[in-house]
Amino acid sequence: MEANTRGTGRLPAAFLTPGSSSFLDFLAEHKPELLPGRTGLPEGSVVEAPHGTTIVAAVFDGGVVIAGDRRATMGNVIAQRDIEKVFPADEYSAVGIAGTAGLAIEMVRLFQLELEHYEKIEGTTLSLEGKANRLTSMIRGNLGMAMQGLAVVPVFAGYDLDRGRGRIFNYDVTGGRSEERGFAATGSGSVFARGSLKKLYREDLTAEQAVTLVVQALYDAADDDSATGGPDLARKIFPIVSLITEDGFRRLTDAEVAETVVAITDERLTRPDGPRAPLI
Repeated sequence: MEANTRGTGRLPAAFLTPGSSSFLDFLAEHKPELLPGRTGLPEGSVVEAPHGTTIVAAVFDGGVVIAGDRRATMGNVIAQRDIEKVFPADEYSAVGIAGTAGLAIEMVRLFQLELEHYEKIEGTTLSLEGKANRLTSMIRGNLGMAMQGLAVVPVFAGYDLDRGRGRIFNYDVTGGRSEERGFAATGSGSVFARGSLKKLYREDLTAEQAVTLVVQALYDAADDDSATGGPDLARKIFPIVSLITEDGFRRLTDAEVAETVVAITDERLTRPDGPRAPLI
């Protein structure tokens, strides 16, 4: 708070001056040190920080599903077994994070605030394309940290109210964005998850089949990637799975995900390499 307003109960002039509908631009102008990518590291330093993987998403008939495993690693150590990597961005979109966990969560919170701020200022919501563009700017702003090994690589998914269907956007560390047709995966286990998705995906999936599809993909990723955590039946730690449809964002309960996980685990006892396409 500015010195001349301290103790007076008045907001600083910056809060009362008309400007951009972007909270990110406002923060960059008045408090740039609060932006996630503005924190520099000493030259030559190496930071050991928890990293999260793997995120998968798939479009189905009526919406999109996005899911993530629960493991965070730091080098060869499991730093956390139950981290959350999938967050609602607003009512009709969600972000799944891979990369440096602390920075990624901070970026997601700022992105949520960015969308909320825009809606309050403009009196309307951004289009899904507009939301994807705003996330591009935020990732690009973190490029300096990414070059020091603290990268954030999210997957953005949502229901496009204008087009009446689910859409998925993938990013690289520079903020480069691409729209994925059908399905997407990011993180260290993405190669294995994408292979599973490619084998099982089809365009006419129901919501229930899409949930089974992404859990199968995470299972396959965990089977070959040590940084990806598989379903933990003993500790009752299951992937986070969220659906986004014309009715909005809904995170499945642990009980709902557990039902799918148990069915898949039982099936893998007789078919360890997973189901054959098509998914039924």
